[in-house]
Amino acid sequence: MKKVVLVGGGKIGVAITELLSATGDYRVTVIDRDSSSLERMPRKNVELRQRDIVDARDFAHELEGNDIVLSASPYSLTATIAEAAKRARVHYLDLTEDVESTRTIKRLAEGASTAFIPQCGLAPGFISIVAYDLAKKFEKLRDVQMRVGALPVFPTNALKYNLTWSTDGLINEYCNPCESVRDGVRAEVPALEELEAFSLDGIAYEAFNTSGGLGTLCDTLEGRVENLNYKTVRYPGHRDIIKMLVRDLRLGVRRDIMKDVLETAIPITYQDVVLIFVTVSGWIEGRLTQESYAKKIYSQTVASAL
Repeated sequence: MKKVVLVGGGKIGVAITELLSATGDYRVTVIDRDSSSLERMPRKNVELRQRDIVDARDFAHELEGNDIVLSASPYSLTATIAEAAKRARVHYLDLTEDVESTRTIKRLAEGASTAFIPQCGLAPGFISIVAYDLAKKFEKLRDVQMRVGALPVFPTNALKYNLTWSTDGLINEYCNPCESVRDGVRAEVPALEELEAFSLDGIAYEAFNTSGGLGTLCDTLEGRVENLNYKTVRYPGHRDIIKMLVRDLRLGVRRDIMKDVLETAIPITYQDVVLIFVTVSGWIEGRLTQESYAKKIYSQTVASAL
């Protein structure tokens, strides 16, 4: 039985713990500083530890004797957990979308005796796998466009949005620069810009630049693609309100206030849908061709603990 340490007992952490422990193949230890988060965890094949992670050297002792550490914690802890993983010689995985944290992990991985696999979530993560799988079919690439949104099925507020994952991660996406390849040149572009509209299954959506969703695809496809970009999908009107909060009210530089506003005003929902939309164009057998992947995944109960 593999021994896994999961750092972070939030919404995603509960799901990961349930899925891993239910297989019977993993002994999971969940670490979180919040006792109420730990109380939500399943108990089968699971050990719970209340800890506040401050120092990589100290946390490395917590990881000794385990095989894997998986970080589902705020991105601010990513580098500390990754450094502890290297010291303890355990494999490291995370779900972060934070670009700078991932660059730090890439440096830490140099000379390590174990694997370091950042950005294993939906975006970055699954969306990158889908895009690259489509791109492999092309002899020559022109455009790779990736669109993802986690949305309420029944939007009711002005933002037409409900919280479904980390608020810190959400704010990070809205505020940080975004990687892209434009006309063959790799560059950073501002978040919340390049607004576009599209429809899928008769429903109108908007999409705009957000940070982190490309993962390592810029490294993989640089020099092979003319245009590569990632945008977050929302219902129409969301971007304008967020841009007002981030830019006009300057909450982008007062993120603690923005987090408090969102978590006080916007409820979570378990009635959500994940929209994934990838379009790749280029040349196959000498002909300009386009292929797309579109999928909607609706919420479902996979265990009573959820």
